[in-house]
Amino acid sequence: MYEPVRIAPSILSADFMDLGRDIALIEQAGAGFVHVDVMDGHFVPNLSMGVPLVKQLARATELPLDVHLMVSNPLDQIPWFAEAGADSLTVHAEVLYGDALAQAVEAIHAAGCKAAVSLKPKTPVEVLAPVIGQLDMVLIMSVEPGFSGQSYIEGSERRVAQAASMARAAGASPLIQVDGGIGVATAARVAAAGADVLVCGNAVFAADDPAAALAAVRAEAEAARTYALEAGEGAAAR
Repeated sequence: MYEPVRIAPSILSADFMDLGRDIALIEQAGAGFVHVDVMDGHFVPNLSMGVPLVKQLARATELPLDVHLMVSNPLDQIPWFAEAGADSLTVHAEVLYGDALAQAVEAIHAAGCKAAVSLKPKTPVEVLAPVIGQLDMVLIMSVEPGFSGQSYIEGSERRVAQAASMARAAGASPLIQVDGGIGVATAARVAAAGADVLVCGNAVFAADDPAAALAAVRAEAEAARTYALEAGEGAAAR
């Protein structure tokens, strides 16, 4: 069943002195999610928001909170963010060895959240194989995680297509999300490859008209996805 491409603005690029205004703006503009980047200064070289902010966001918006845990100890932190009000929790495969990846997915579901796994740009998509059937979403990073405003890594759309193909082969249908350097110039490529959810930071919040920018990215993605579906080509032919 076809579902439209959804935009998940990353509030890492929002104005933290007027965050309520920016959240209301993306709600009115038709965002699909609020993307919340949690960074611990260990797994990635940056520190960002934590549990208190997620609690506030849960009270401030009806949009689903898509919480991306860029942390070295996700098994410890899953309960914190689930209790704070996250709707979906994304953990990184790079810090979950052996059975720990499946344990994290199980823990997220047990906490009442949707479960996602993220891959850094150099991590093979094949590491998803043991859990692909249990995932609600896969997040393909198209930049090295840690900082907003980076440029899209060329060829990342091929990894999006690989993840979508792996899911289909397993009889699974997780959303395929992509994050990093996504804007009008790159949205079509990842959407045609099979991306369902596009994380946008500066492309939305740094624009003169963020609502128009969000709409423009979504329109580019929708046009490319529709063309791919009608042509029956690529990973977007779901």
